[in-house]
Amino acid sequence: MSKPRCHLKAVLAQADDPDITAAQQAAREAGARDFQRRVEEAISTVAELQKTRKPSDKPARASTTDAEARVMKMADGGFRPAYNIRMATAGSPMGGPRTIVGVQVTNLGSDMGSITPMLDEIHRRRGQLPETLLADANHAAHGCVRAATEAGVEVLIAVPERTRQGGAQADDDAAIVAWRERMETEEAKKLYRARASLCELMNAHLRTHHGIDHVLVRGLAKVTCVALLAAITSNLLQHAATLLG
Repeated sequence: MSKPRCHLKAVLAQADDPDITAAQQAAREAGARDFQRRVEEAISTVAELQKTRKPSDKPARASTTDAEARVMKMADGGFRPAYNIRMATAGSPMGGPRTIVGVQVTNLGSDMGSITPMLDEIHRRRGQLPETLLADANHAAHGCVRAATEAGVEVLIAVPERTRQGGAQADDDAAIVAWRERMETEEAKKLYRARASLCELMNAHLRTHHGIDHVLVRGLAKVTCVALLAAITSNLLQHAATLLG
């Protein structure tokens, strides 16, 4: 018998203990059942993740606190269960309000390949695509660059060093070549510098002022709700002067 089931069985055996009130017993049983459920979900998640792993890969892991979370590398160098909250911000490089126009929450640690679904998210919410898209080198998936270019979006994504050096990563696709050449121009470099104030500043505000750094809920759906509420709060504060004027 597994440890969670043994724990639940032990808790149930205390039902007749006169020193424990009915309310206390109910709370203990609820906690034991919740612990058993979370452990079983984590075991199921590990089994599913393990199916896609190679024999040489490290064993899959899952959190017993939240089976939908994934262990990710943190900014401090540590590894902890987490979610990846991505937000797209619209605004002017010259200053003024910044507006969050896209929100995604995933349990994937990498941002590679996230540009296309984010553009879909922006189009779904605003009914149009941005003229220009700025993102760091962690988003530089060639498929996303092609798709954005075909959709009429000018891509300003930092070119990773491995792509600059060519070799196995070289690509003769016209959209990829145009993107690389564009990022070498002074105009693109000047526009790209706006990413810090448009994106990184908003991310810092969300972490510091709106509770995105540590969420107190479990599961993709609930974490997405927290991210959406934070985005709405941020947008209201950014546009407060206009809304109240």
